Amino acid sequence: MRAVVQRVRSASVHVADEAVATIGPGLAVLLGVGADDRAEDGERVAAKVLALRIFDDERGRLDRTVKEAGGSVLVVPQFTLYGDVRRGRRPDFTRAAPPELGRRLFDAFCGALRGADAAVAQGRFGADMRIVLEADGPVTLVLSTDSWEEADLGRKA
Repeated sequence: MRAVVQRVRSASVHVADEAVATIGPGLAVLLGVGADDRAEDGERVAAKVLALRIFDDERGRLDRTVKEAGGSVLVVPQFTLYGDVRRGRRPDFTRAAPPELGRRLFDAFCGALRGADAAVAQGRFGADMRIVLEADGPVTLVLSTDSWEEADLGRKA
C-alpha cells in the first residue's frame, strides 16, 4: 500500500461539476492499493497516518496529530501510485490492485480511520476526479508498506 500524505488548509474532490468531498484543515491522503495488499496493511497505514505528528503545537513545533489539531482526512483513491515507469514512457500498472480488491481495501482503509474517530471524507473510487488542495507548509510524506518489515505488517516472515 502506498500513501502520499499532505497537510492541507483545505481540500476537495470534484466529479464532473459536483463537489463529492470537502475538508478544511487536515490531511489529504492519496492512497494506492497494490495487488498483494491485505486489509491489515490498510489498518497499519491508517494507524500511522493518524499517529503522524505533523501539525504545529503552540510553540510552532511539529508535535500534534491531525485529531489533536482538530483536522479532517480526505482520502483519494490513486492507483497510479503503483505506476512503474522504469521502462519506456507509458506507466505499467500491473502491480496495482485489480479494481474489486482496490475498492474493498480503499473502503477498509477509510473505515479504519473512521473506527479511530477521525473525521473522514473520501473521493469516489473509479471516477475521473479533480482534486483541489491548498497545501500547508508544505508538509508532504510518502508511506509505503513495500519497505516495511513483514513483522511490522503482521505477516509471517
